[in-house]
Amino acid sequence: MNPPRLSRRNYLGLMGAAAAVPAAALPGDSDRERRMKWWHEARFGMFIHWGIYSVRGRAEWAMESEGIPTREYEQLARQFRPKPHAARAWAKLARQAGMKYMVMTSKHHDGFCLFNTSTTNYCAPKQAAGRDLVSEFLEAAHAEGLRAGLYYSLMDWHHPDGAICRNNEDARKRFVQYIHTHVREICSNYGKLDILWYDFDWPLDAKGWDSVGLNEMMFKLQPDIIVNNRNGLPGDFTTPEQHITAFKRPWEACMTLNDSWGFQSADDNWKTPKSVLRNLIKCSRDGGNYLLNIGPTGDGSIPEPSIAILTETGRWLARNGESIYKAARCEFMGSAYSYCTRKDNTLYVHIYFWPGETASITGLKTRVKSARLLVSGKPVEFRQDLLRVHLLNLPKEALDTPITTLALECDGVPEQYPEPVRVLRKRYGVNIS
Repeated sequence: MNPPRLSRRNYLGLMGAAAAVPAAALPGDSDRERRMKWWHEARFGMFIHWGIYSVRGRAEWAMESEGIPTREYEQLARQFRPKPHAARAWAKLARQAGMKYMVMTSKHHDGFCLFNTSTTNYCAPKQAAGRDLVSEFLEAAHAEGLRAGLYYSLMDWHHPDGAICRNNEDARKRFVQYIHTHVREICSNYGKLDILWYDFDWPLDAKGWDSVGLNEMMFKLQPDIIVNNRNGLPGDFTTPEQHITAFKRPWEACMTLNDSWGFQSADDNWKTPKSVLRNLIKCSRDGGNYLLNIGPTGDGSIPEPSIAILTETGRWLARNGESIYKAARCEFMGSAYSYCTRKDNTLYVHIYFWPGETASITGLKTRVKSARLLVSGKPVEFRQDLLRVHLLNLPKEALDTPITTLALECDGVPEQYPEPVRVLRKRYGVNIS
């Protein structure tokens, strides 16, 4: 039986909707700071969308968006034969790219499990792949010294109760037991997990999923794990998708390298290394993380543009990483050609449009003690007045690509005047020295 068809737009409209949750303390509330410490310092992670949809090369929503019947779609499981230990190349690339953690899809919306499960034969070890791909992924990530977690979709187009459970209590009980068993298996059979990344809580709410019980079980089995907000509960962090929106609570922007999550052979709309780094800098500036996706092919190979983009990103981070990792939320926003990040009293000015021999930082309230080019450590001449920090005698051409970073040592935490510059100018006069 196929579940009712809903458009991707309708699904996306439902995702992230507020759910009724108990007023009492929720699982994980008591020790969140301890569990989240490494994640706040990491800032940059790799997302991997991979499954039997990767064989077709038409992205991960093909079953739904193309209206493929379940029995027809199931045939892809017989064609999904990844090369041995494909995840080792992913983990190596993630480390070289400067990423600190990885999250892979263990089951996407199509219902195919990449892990071994007692609940169904619709899983990699019992189909053509013939092995547990979650185990290979976790082994590869840990071998590169990276933290690792698993994505898990609550929504399931393949399971016969996946859609009717909304209006059928017997179906709901069967389906929720199925989902809870998967989470128990994921949290029991692979050693230590760092992240559980739920997705799409349609068609139930937190009560329908028994999300409190789900998270309680997860934390009992994995006391150090962190969990996102997509099972109807707030979780440990919020997950804006395909956009960067800062929240007061912990947050992570998940984004694609082109326009597709799963492998899409015709998608050539790739981000540049500069756009990737600008996104990473914005996330770090606003106290968030950046989870950037790759979509391997059916055999597990990484598309060449992904390799090129992430390799250049990693080279820049090898030179400039101190301005990103462990950075604190920065209240100083930057300018029309720069973003800023902060660590303690150091303001890092990331200039993505090089202005030439002079540049200015507007509205910095805190006194600057010294300035230097981060890539070389060479001192930068500067002069500071009420409205601006003037950076003087800079090179005509940028010294680093695709973004040049300057480090300004301040005599306190860098603060920006709360008023717009035009208000300050009117208040203090035009010619301020």
